[in-house]
Amino acid sequence: MWKKLFFYCVGYTYSNLSRLFLRLFTGVMFLELCIRQMLHFEEIVPAFHGFMGLSPEASMSVLMVIELLCATFIILGLLMRLAILPPLVIMCVAESVILSSQGNVANPFFNFQPGYPVMFIGIFIYLLLAGPGKISLDYIISAHLIDDNADDEVLEKA
Repeated sequence: MWKKLFFYCVGYTYSNLSRLFLRLFTGVMFLELCIRQMLHFEEIVPAFHGFMGLSPEASMSVLMVIELLCATFIILGLLMRLAILPPLVIMCVAESVILSSQGNVANPFFNFQPGYPVMFIGIFIYLLLAGPGKISLDYIISAHLIDDNADDEVLEKA
């Protein structure tokens, strides 16, 4: 009995459900980060340097809009692989700023310790490679709007 239970538990996976959970977890965590930045906007802007010739206020606003949209798209599984790229870059920059500033400048803006962005980077790379799974808007759109038999076979194997 234990042997059958062990082999059943090892061989049976919930890959689509686990991808949904990871998408929801990551999206909500990233959304929470964005909301925290919105609530403390006035405190963050003086410590934030503008990019691409924009003022710090405009740069921070653009960054928050990108974070908000990407987090929403990740949660929904809509264009997820594209939506992961901007947050991935943001987290790479956040980690480099945290490590280079010894925590003085980065803490008011990012409000986390070194290593925290690395967690996001790892999850984003996994989701980038694994895809959104069958419990996503990407899959629903692909399954119901495309009537090609060859594409149906590919989707069934996913």
